[in-house]
Amino acid sequence: MLVKTFGSAVYGVEAIAITIEVNVSNGQGYFIVGLPDNAVKESLQRMESAIKTNKYEMPRTKILVNMAPADIRKAGSAFDLPITIGVLGASEQIEEVDRLKDYVIMGELSLDGAVKPIKGALPIAIQARKDGFKGLIVPKENAREAAMVNNLLVYGVEHLNDVVEFFANEASLHPVTVNTREEFFANQYEFDFDFSEVKGQENIKRALEIAAAGGHNAILIGPPGAGKTMLAKRLPTILPPLSLHEALETTKIHSVAGKLPANASLISKRPFRSPHHTISDVALVGGGGVPQPGEISLAHNGVLFLDELPEFKKTVLEVMRQPMEERMVTISRAKMALDFPANFMLVASMNPCPCGFYNHPEKECTCPPGAVQKYLNKVSGPLLDRIDLHVEVTPVAFSELSNTNKLSENSASIRERVIAAREIQSERYKEHTGLHSNAQMSSKILREICAIDHIGEALLKKAMERLNLSARAYDRILKVSRTIADLATSEKIKPEHLAEAIHYRSLDREGWAG
Repeated sequence: MLVKTFGSAVYGVEAIAITIEVNVSNGQGYFIVGLPDNAVKESLQRMESAIKTNKYEMPRTKILVNMAPADIRKAGSAFDLPITIGVLGASEQIEEVDRLKDYVIMGELSLDGAVKPIKGALPIAIQARKDGFKGLIVPKENAREAAMVNNLLVYGVEHLNDVVEFFANEASLHPVTVNTREEFFANQYEFDFDFSEVKGQENIKRALEIAAAGGHNAILIGPPGAGKTMLAKRLPTILPPLSLHEALETTKIHSVAGKLPANASLISKRPFRSPHHTISDVALVGGGGVPQPGEISLAHNGVLFLDELPEFKKTVLEVMRQPMEERMVTISRAKMALDFPANFMLVASMNPCPCGFYNHPEKECTCPPGAVQKYLNKVSGPLLDRIDLHVEVTPVAFSELSNTNKLSENSASIRERVIAAREIQSERYKEHTGLHSNAQMSSKILREICAIDHIGEALLKKAMERLNLSARAYDRILKVSRTIADLATSEKIKPEHLAEAIHYRSLDREGWAG
C-alpha cells in the first residue's frame, strides 16, 4: 500500500515542503531514496525500534521511502516521525490515512518512541501555512515556537503513540495557542543590566547613545579595567525595541540554528552576541556542509560584540567586510546559494597596546618601540573604515567610583532619546524600502539628506586633509553628524554636529600610536 505523509526541509532561514511517499509491497529490504544524508538513512533503525517497543507491527516485506523533490538533499533526524507514521499507515495500522494529507509532521524519535525537539520549527510552520496545510505536528518543546503562526493548528506531541491516537481520534490532542503580542510586549524592557550602574564615563555613554540612535558601528579603545566590556553589554538596553517583523526575522534565524530555549516563543529583545576570539571565519559568517547561520546572522537586528579585537584572526575579521556593507551574507555551494540576513551593529573593544597602558594617565607603557603600531595594525584599515565611531576610553577616577550620591542616568531615559531620533529617521526614510536608520544610507541618499553649509564644508575639508581620511570615512562622518543632529532635533547639520562626528575618528589620525 502506498501512503504519503508531509514534512519540511530547512534551507537558510526558509523551509521547503517535502512529500514522503512510503510503499509497503512484496519483497525484502528497507530503502530510502531522494538524496537522504546519513542521519535520514539511520531513521530506519530508530523507526524499527520505536515501532516494536510500542507493540506495533514492523512490516517484514519491502519498504520503499521516497522523499520528494528527489533532487534536494534531505538532512537531519527530524524526518523520523513522518517516515514512521508513513510506514504505519502503509501497513494499515493507521486507519484514517486520508487525514495525513492535511498535516505536516516533524520530529526525531528515540528508540522507545519518545519525540525529541527539532530545529527550524518556526520557518516550517510558516511554510506549512503558505502551502495550505490544516495543521502541524511537532515535538512539544517546539509547539509554542510554531504556534506563533496564526491560521494553523499546531499540536505538540511527546510520544509516537500521541500521533497514532490523534489520527484515530482528533480530539485526543488540543492545539497549542500562544498570545504572541501579549508575550512579546510584556518582556521587551526586562534587562539584567542598566546604564545607571556605570560610574562616570559620560563621554562613552554619549558615544554609545549616538551609535544606538543611528545604528552605527563603534570601537572602544582603552586600558584594561576601564569598563569597555561593561559598557558594551549595556548597549542593547538603550536600543529601540524590536518590531514584530524584526522579532519574527530574528526568531527564525535562532530557530534554524537551534539556539532557541525549550518552550520558547518569539524573541522579544535585541540579540547580543559575543563570540570568543578563537572563532573561525565559518563560525562567524556561517557555512558548513548544510549551511547554517553564523554569529553575524545570530546578531541580526542586534549587537555583535568583539572583545579584544586584535586577538581575532585576521582572516576572521576580513570576512566581515562585505556583510557589514551589504547587511547580508551569501553562502555559496556547488548546488545552492543561501542568503542569511546580517543587519547587525558591530561593537568592538581593544587595548591600545600589548601591555594595555599606552596613553594611560598614571601607568607607564612597557611596550618596546614600534610594538604599539604593530599591535594596532592587526586591525586592518578597511575594517576600521567601516566603523563609524572610534571612542577612547579612559580609566574612571576613584572619586567617581566612590561617589554614592551622584546618580547616573538610567537606560530608560537614554532609550527615550534614541527612540525619538529613530522615529525622525523612520519618517525621513519612509519612501525608501529597507532603509530604517542613518547608518544604512547609500551614497546617493547621503548626498540628498546630509547637506552642510559653507562653514561645515570648510571644517570637513580641513579634517579630511589633516587626518588623511578616505571617501568612506567622509561618508561615515556625515552619517554620524546626521544622527547627532537628529538627537538634537535639528533639521540641518550644524558645524558643532560635524565637529563631534570628526572627534569620533581618532584611529584615523596618523601617528595616533606615536
